[in-house]
Amino acid sequence: MITKKEEVYWSQRYKEQNTGWDIGYPSTPIKNYIDQLKDKSLHILIPGAGNAYEAEYLLKNGFTNVSILDISEIPLKEFKKRNPNFPKNQLIHANFFEHIGAYDLIIEQTFFCSFIPSIENRTSYAKKMASILKTNGKLVGLWFDIPLSGNLKKRPFGGNKSSYLKYLETHFKTITFEASYNSIPARQGNELFGIFIKK
Repeated sequence: MITKKEEVYWSQRYKEQNTGWDIGYPSTPIKNYIDQLKDKSLHILIPGAGNAYEAEYLLKNGFTNVSILDISEIPLKEFKKRNPNFPKNQLIHANFFEHIGAYDLIIEQTFFCSFIPSIENRTSYAKKMASILKTNGKLVGLWFDIPLSGNLKKRPFGGNKSSYLKYLETHFKTITFEASYNSIPARQGNELFGIFIKK
């Protein structure tokens, strides 16, 4: 499972500015999904949020019940500097697998691909996601569609549609899970966009 060692690892990445995943703005597929949401009162969680540009976008568009969670405190502090009015209790410095909550929507920004791809971790991810979603809650976002190599030091860790569904379908009904047509150019052809509803 995810340990204190992981917190040290990610904090070091931020300290070294070794954050190749950070594009500096909300990813297009998630932004477009947010633009379709009508209910501004939704309770939303973004786990493994990093600099959380999607949360910033939600905030600017009138969503008030947005929580961001990260195992490293560094990006949470940076987010607070950029968004001083963001409620402190909605900035969550925690291990996702130990988090307790109840959400209408969880936004997945390749978070699944950030931790060691053991069967245990991936099974726990799907189970945990379902456990913190309300009835009919949705898990929406992006997963990397890249080969899963044997190199356990090279993140992000990949997978493909069938390998992800093996874990997700136990707890979720699939609404859509297809190649993302509107990924940023650098990730074109390497992302899957999914919408899942808790069973």
